[in-house]
Amino acid sequence: MIPAFAVTVALCAALVAVWSFVQSARNKAPDRALLGALAVVEVLLLAQLVVGIVLLINGHRPAGLATYLAYLIGSLLVLPVGTVWALAERSRSSTAVLGIACLAIPVMVLRLNEVWHA
Repeated sequence: MIPAFAVTVALCAALVAVWSFVQSARNKAPDRALLGALAVVEVLLLAQLVVGIVLLINGHRPAGLATYLAYLIGSLLVLPVGTVWALAERSRSSTAVLGIACLAIPVMVLRLNEVWHA
């Protein structure tokens, strides 16, 4: 994995998480701007998937391939699932759900890098 890119993904997700929690504290439902920011984080996660697959194709192998693939693919699913859940009930708590989903991303990216560099 590329550490600088992983840090970028994690920081972007953390910033969107903070934004979500601020919106939740202001009693705001998810708006288009927040959903757009989530889409940007998801695009970064897709780019991370492509980088990870290219590295695997080029012969680089992490210590735990199954765990690596689980984190790589799982990180892509967190935001869409959280967004569907949040849009099913557009309220203050749904904005907090998006924040929690965004907080899961830096954790998964950290674990992804730990598995890669183990």
